[in-house]
Amino acid sequence: MPVKHSDDLRWVEMELVVPGTPDQLWQAVATGPGNAAWFTPTQIDGRVGGTVVFDLGDYGESIAEITVWDPPRRLGYVERDWAGNAPPLTTEISVTGRPDGALLRMRHTLESGSDEWDPHLEGFEAGWPGCFEVLRLYLANFAGLPAVTVGATGAAATAAHAGAWKTLTSLLGLAGADVGDERSLTPGPQTLTGVVERVSQDNKQRYLLLRLTQPGAGAALIGTYDAGERVNANVICYFYGDDAADRAAGVEDSWRDWLSENIGPPPAVPAC
Repeated sequence: MPVKHSDDLRWVEMELVVPGTPDQLWQAVATGPGNAAWFTPTQIDGRVGGTVVFDLGDYGESIAEITVWDPPRRLGYVERDWAGNAPPLTTEISVTGRPDGALLRMRHTLESGSDEWDPHLEGFEAGWPGCFEVLRLYLANFAGLPAVTVGATGAAATAAHAGAWKTLTSLLGLAGADVGDERSLTPGPQTLTGVVERVSQDNKQRYLLLRLTQPGAGAALIGTYDAGERVNANVICYFYGDDAADRAAGVEDSWRDWLSENIGPPPAVPAC
């Protein structure tokens, strides 16, 4: 969707229907443990004036102030220092019930009359689909289970997106994978086996989602993302269940080393 705008605002909007109840969706998007199940490790002080801290791994932290807190319906927060001299970024999230599940609406807004920041808004919009697929998978199969998330990024020294994707998937034993296939991530730093739930490719990003079955319940999101003069490759693992922390131990460092050796070192600066 194109960036929408008025005289002094610019924004992008997304919505999706997910399995489960509105309360389950609220727990997933408005609590720290919930965000860790599909997005990234997060701390949320649930009140107006409270803080949200997103741990973005190789990209550092992003800190926001909660401006709207209306559980289990609405959450709003503002990130004031998300990118240099950029205007504050406001995020609004709403949750409503539907006969077939729950509806999530998300809007990112910048106070600006200029199109200078439109590429950033477009990047936010393009970056969510993979995580939203993890959210769907979690709510459909593992809702409420404890979760631990680990991930790493490697920056390929090329702007040839298709080539970086082929390299990543070939090295991991995922070349040509189709939805429904059972695959194991080899020769990666640990053996993860699962069923392919989603494969998506366009000019901006390519990703594959595995619903993990071994060594336990979880998900793995493997993707490449256009970052201008380079292509970033990400591997994010979501471990679910009471033993999630044990299975996650040491995995992030292993993936970071593997990506650095096979794709490239982490980006020097956040690609915001």
